[in-house]
Amino acid sequence: MVSVGNRGLQREQVPEAFDVGARAYDRLVGANPGYHDHLRISARRMRIPDGGRGLRLLDAGCGTGASTAALLQAAPHAEIVAVDASSGMLAEATAKTWPASVRFVHSPIEAIADAGVHGAFDAILAAYLVRNLADPDSQLRTFRHLLRPGGTLAIHEYSVGDSRAAKAIWNAVCWGIIIPSGWRQTGDSTLYRHLWRSVNTFDGAAAFQRRLVAAGFTGVHSETMPGWQRDIVHTFLADAPR
Repeated sequence: MVSVGNRGLQREQVPEAFDVGARAYDRLVGANPGYHDHLRISARRMRIPDGGRGLRLLDAGCGTGASTAALLQAAPHAEIVAVDASSGMLAEATAKTWPASVRFVHSPIEAIADAGVHGAFDAILAAYLVRNLADPDSQLRTFRHLLRPGGTLAIHEYSVGDSRAAKAIWNAVCWGIIIPSGWRQTGDSTLYRHLWRSVNTFDGAAAFQRRLVAAGFTGVHSETMPGWQRDIVHTFLADAPR
């Protein structure tokens, strides 16, 4: 079993942990009634024009394809390149039915150029990714360079640092539901303990917005989700300078 440190798994350990949890991942997130709805909300908040007709989108950290499906619903006519570092998660994603406009690539997001993925993109969605990166600031700058001028970056992410109530709810749900359920499904709680700890040590919403501004984005703002995940899950939106 991989050990989980004070801030969660080391960056290089994360894909392996997702490989272990891949087969059970869809069942576990499916038990959260807001999981897919919230991804669709974030994709809609990107305000991709004309159903994405003629546009090229990047799904950074696509996992089993839930975020890809959300992007596809928001932009059914776009070309979508979906990237993930976990071979196990990608195997689950590619086993599903997709139109020819969706392409999956196995690569760490930091090395997509080596995997043949290059800009420019009209919009980028990164769901539950940035919190797991070794150097989020460098990657945010890379996202800016990958976008066309005026292109939109949407970061769909947990952030509880600015709300005591959100943090208390997050801890209760993790130890009461997520970690025990992960253990029952896979016999290994590593990924779910990493999730708990990494969210607790991640930026608050205001601090993450400052990261986006420092990375050179404009129009930076965030919107949270309805329901019990209010102030827990957020869409951070930012534009590449024109």
